[in-house]
Amino acid sequence: MKTRPIRGSGANDLPLEDKLAIDRTFLANEETLLAYLRTGAALLIAGVLFLLFLRQSWLSAVGIACIGTGIITGIIGAARYRWLNRSISLIRKQFGIDTSSTTGAARPPQI
Repeated sequence: MKTRPIRGSGANDLPLEDKLAIDRTFLANEETLLAYLRTGAALLIAGVLFLLFLRQSWLSAVGIACIGTGIITGIIGAARYRWLNRSISLIRKQFGIDTSSTTGAARPPQI
């Protein structure tokens, strides 16, 4: 599949489908971060439960592994989010796209 470069040189030249694609990518990036954090938190909780409530030595090893994996998962998710967010911000600056639509600020209606 061939990749199509983003058309236009400014925000006015950029087609609506490309503007919406950038917004979708931003939202998907946030959703992916939340999935990483949710998985990391679940692994941390499972590890703590293994350590606190199950007294067998092999389950303690599983608990320690879960805690370590949960921490690493959270770090990887945050790093991936920051890396992709920088790329999205660079594209937004390059084309002069208004970022207030993704920060939660209400935009006044255009007349």
